[in-house]
Amino acid sequence: MQSAAAIGLVRPCAARPILRNPSPAGARLPPARAALRLSAAAAPRAGLAGLGRIGLVPASPEHERRSGLLVAAAAAASGKAAEEPAEEGGAALAKTLQLGVFFGLWYLFNIYFNIYNKQVLKVFPYPINITTVQFAVGTAISLFLWITGILKRPKISGAQLVAILPLAIVHTMGNLFTNMSLGKVAVSFTHTIKAMEPFFSVLLSAMFLGELPTPWVILSLLPIVGGVALASISEASFNWAGFLAAMASNVTFQSRNVLSKKLMLKKEASLDNINLFSIITVMSFFLLAPVTLLTEGVKVTPTFLQSAGLNLQQVYTRSLIAAFCFHAYQQVSYMILARVSPVTHSVGNCVKRVVVIVTSVLFFKTPVSPINSIGTAIALAGVFLYSQLKRLQPKPKTA
Repeated sequence: MQSAAAIGLVRPCAARPILRNPSPAGARLPPARAALRLSAAAAPRAGLAGLGRIGLVPASPEHERRSGLLVAAAAAASGKAAEEPAEEGGAALAKTLQLGVFFGLWYLFNIYFNIYNKQVLKVFPYPINITTVQFAVGTAISLFLWITGILKRPKISGAQLVAILPLAIVHTMGNLFTNMSLGKVAVSFTHTIKAMEPFFSVLLSAMFLGELPTPWVILSLLPIVGGVALASISEASFNWAGFLAAMASNVTFQSRNVLSKKLMLKKEASLDNINLFSIITVMSFFLLAPVTLLTEGVKVTPTFLQSAGLNLQQVYTRSLIAAFCFHAYQQVSYMILARVSPVTHSVGNCVKRVVVIVTSVLFFKTPVSPINSIGTAIALAGVFLYSQLKRLQPKPKTA
């Protein structure tokens, strides 16, 4: 007797696929769960993981551990990525605030130096003595910073000292000529004349370094020269001694910049700009002290000041404040230069000159004519234009 399947009464069912590695747990599953298990086995690994997470396929403990580690790592990475921009933004803000504080101190020390220095020079017309006192105070500050370890003591050779000597000589002369000018004319006029520094920088660089400026840079010097000339012919306190001293200060200070490039001083790691400035200050004191003895003589003694009818305490207090601010504003200037480009520093110096001129005019009630104001404004605008054009000048042309 044939079976029911053989005569067609019952349709034969398809053979079920056999699992290669059937597990006892899988064998005990109901038909519906077994079908789901089979479909999950044929799915990609990602789908299997997804089914395991939603409970359709039992996940192994090892798989759960790895999944947890991946989730934790992804969460940590996303958290770190979110924190990095915040940290970078905070660091940038801190640097900007620090730079703003440095610029504020630079301007503040300069204002106080010019005011107190001018007050002393009015009653004590001995610029060599005053400049020597300023270098002496700067030397004391530098030694204090080195001894206490606040500033790392530089390792310097005899050859380097010989190379620094010309820089110290012109640095001494530049500050001495500035004090001579401040003693003869108004503070505002001295700083107007000192706006001519870019002119002498271009001239000396072309003469001694062979660096030829672009036509645009040359054109930017015209308003500087014209503005200073206009301010000079209308200056109430004008005299040739003060004018020529300020011009000599321009020449010597720009000679210092040219010499530093010409000598190509090789600095060790410990000889940064602040240490270099401190060494120059110490050398300037020892250079100027003998000159003081041979020219003006020592005039800062209590006996001389009292015999001249001066207020001893007032002269000493103002002289020391001026000397401290003299050293401080130059040191802060070097600290700023270490953080910004030379062109940015030059623009900041131009703004500083404007601030000093305005504050000195207000403090000393200096009479200023409209022509004088226009000339000063044109000169300072020319300095700003020169700074911007120097930024666009890629490399100096060599003759």
